[in-house]
Amino acid sequence: MVGRFQRTALLLLGFLALTASSCARESLVGEDLGGQTAPDFTLIDGARGDRVTLSSLRGRVVLVTFLYTRCPDTCPLTAEKIRAARDALGTRANDISFLAVTVDPAHDTPDAIRGFLDAHELAGKLRYLTGDRASLAAVWRNYSVEVRSGEPGVVHLDAIVLVDRRGRARILLHSDVDAATLAKDLRLLASE
Repeated sequence: MVGRFQRTALLLLGFLALTASSCARESLVGEDLGGQTAPDFTLIDGARGDRVTLSSLRGRVVLVTFLYTRCPDTCPLTAEKIRAARDALGTRANDISFLAVTVDPAHDTPDAIRGFLDAHELAGKLRYLTGDRASLAAVWRNYSVEVRSGEPGVVHLDAIVLVDRRGRARILLHSDVDAATLAKDLRLLASE
C-alpha cells in the first residue's frame, strides 16, 4: 500500500512540476523594447483637467497608446481592444493605468474626449491626455510616434506601449493585437 501511495505522490508531484514549468514559460507577446526606462512626460487629462505624470505611476503597470477622437478606423478599434482587455482582467485592471495621448490636440477638446470615452465605455477607465503642441510633440518623438496632420485626418503610428511597475518600456504592440493577448501581457506584467 505504501508503494502505491508513493507512486501516486510521485506522479502528482511530476504533474505539478510540469504544470508549473509550462506556466513559467509564458512570455510577453509583442516587440521587446529592451526594458529601458520609459520616457517621462507630464500632460493634462482632457476629460478631468488634472495633470498626469508617467513617473508618478511607478509601482503600476501602464498602457500608453496614441489616439485621436475623429479617427474613422484604427483609433476606435484600439479603444475597443483596450476596453475588452480591461474587462477581461476583471479586478486586476484596477492595478493598471490606461493612458491615451492625443495626436490631434487641435480637435481633441474636452467635449470630444468625453464623447469618445463614453462611446467606447472607457470613461473613468482610460485617461485621455492632451497638452500644448510642444509638450505633445516631445512625447511623440520620445515614443517614436510620427504624427502628420492633414485632411481628412491624422496619420500616426498605432503604438501600444506597455510599461512595467519599475517604469521600464517592455513591449510594443499595435492595433492588430487581439484583446486576449493584450490582457495576457498586462496580466503577466502585473504579476511580476
